[in-house]
Amino acid sequence: MNFNDPILNEAKKDFQYLLNRGFPRTGALEYVGNHYLLDQLGRNYLNRTVFSKEKMETRKSKLILLSDVKGKDVLLDGYNVLITVETIFQGADDLIVDCDDGVIRDVKAVFGKYKETETTTIALNSIISLLKLFKPKSVLFFYDSPVSLSGELARTTRKILESHQVHGDAQTSETVDSKLIGLSHKLKAVVATSDGIIIDKVDNVLDIPSYVARLNQNTIKSKIELNQK
Repeated sequence: MNFNDPILNEAKKDFQYLLNRGFPRTGALEYVGNHYLLDQLGRNYLNRTVFSKEKMETRKSKLILLSDVKGKDVLLDGYNVLITVETIFQGADDLIVDCDDGVIRDVKAVFGKYKETETTTIALNSIISLLKLFKPKSVLFFYDSPVSLSGELARTTRKILESHQVHGDAQTSETVDSKLIGLSHKLKAVVATSDGIIIDKVDNVLDIPSYVARLNQNTIKSKIELNQK
């Protein structure tokens, strides 16, 4: 999908206008989507990227640098972070978008249909090794238990944490959002997520996929430069 499509850009302007005026998000999205005859991907794009100016400023103020995790507990919204990082390694750059509230997201919306693939291990190793460089106190993954085989994914994650000698754990929960929010305040922890509902209720947010994306682009660029020599 062409996210620079003039029609989609006009839809973005109208959607943000309605949000700035205080219109309910769901109703505003439906109205704009119907008006511009957007398909589901187009509506996903608007819903994940466009926010009111007030929301944008508040959320951006909570974003911290990767270097700021030193000595702190890092809580990961497991599927949220993992799916986006997997999309990056699958080369689906056209599905990764920069959002108005300061984080990157994918527009696939495959959360409930998630399945482990060979990219899963690559993505988890990348996430964990990246965090290890900045010496967090602990790294805790939380996966939504209603998703099929989430227990197996938690076990895979624990093994990778152990292989990197990173202090942490991976567990499943029926209430990941509330667990992340509660623990973040109790432990004064950093939360890695792009879920807007969670971002609004925690103090410090880390956008791990944005760092992975930058590293991945630099790696590809280096390979191209080497091949050109």
